[in-house]
Amino acid sequence: MFQILEELNRTTGINGSMIVGKDGIVIAADLKDNLQDEAVGASAASIVDIVKKSMERLSNENLKQITVEASKGKLFLTEVGIGILAVTTDPQVNVGLVRLEIKNAAEKIKVAQKSA
Repeated sequence: MFQILEELNRTTGINGSMIVGKDGIVIAADLKDNLQDEAVGASAASIVDIVKKSMERLSNENLKQITVEASKGKLFLTEVGIGILAVTTDPQVNVGLVRLEIKNAAEKIKVAQKSA
């Protein structure tokens, strides 16, 4: 899993990535030193849980991806079967490119999960 994250992080504008269980426990992480794995993991799981509950109330249960935008960067959260793929980026990142690379990484994670 770490190799998939490492490859994803080579994308221009991506600062770090991690896979976190739906309970917030970190499965694999390749984040910059200034980010705490456990804090990001817990936040990612909490955000996804809240948004999923809101989507269910709106009768839309097919959550694909959540994007959080802030002045210092973006956070992309994508369900990948085993858990949540969380990706941090620069604020002015090419969103289309990042989403494509996240989609590719998510597929690799799902394949790796099936073969494990």
